[in-house]
Amino acid sequence: MKKWHHTDRILAPSLLAADWGRVTEEVTRAINSGADWLHLDVMDGHFVDNISFGPQMIQAIHESTDIFLDVHLMISRPDHYLPRFLACGANMITVHVEADHNVAHTLAEIRKAGVLAGLALNPATPFEEVVPHLAHIDLLLPMTVIPGFGGQAFMEDMMRKVEAAAAYREAHGLEFHIEVDGGVNPTTAAIAAKAGANVLVAGSSAFGATDMKAAITAMREA
Repeated sequence: MKKWHHTDRILAPSLLAADWGRVTEEVTRAINSGADWLHLDVMDGHFVDNISFGPQMIQAIHESTDIFLDVHLMISRPDHYLPRFLACGANMITVHVEADHNVAHTLAEIRKAGVLAGLALNPATPFEEVVPHLAHIDLLLPMTVIPGFGGQAFMEDMMRKVEAAAAYREAHGLEFHIEVDGGVNPTTAAIAAKAGANVLVAGSSAFGATDMKAAITAMREA
């Protein structure tokens, strides 16, 4: 599989916005439209007030395609469920700094398994909370909406965290990706990219587009 660099612009459509009655076809549509990664939001009804899907869905997608699977665990105990997600074919597993776990240990376990490790922080969480872990991650995800549901508006003030992360990465010679998730469309993609984000998670603006290829191209070139 291709090795992605933090200078690459990466488009990661979110399966949350797809037609779940036609999952295989929707994943194929995303790939044919130019998606680089597929973003998979796992929600447990505790950490966020929504329930989505679990490792079985990820396993099924993994077995039907070779696209890079970017798994975002919005769950209370990522450490407890980690072995199941490590076994289902995820290429990247992102956990939340706010969840109930030893963050450093969870990140180390992900990397030990040969999977890339991501760390997410909610809009209300200050950037300083993730700083101790930045040397030990492959991706940082400052959420640009309150996590749990799709279709929310992009929170532009979160770009301060993106800028802080990009500056920290440069100052310390690190290479982690910076991902934004929530309210991403061609207009906000340009704002996020200017701030330093290189991975753009697009839900309804990708899967909800009449011409998904044109939508992804517009966000890639924004």
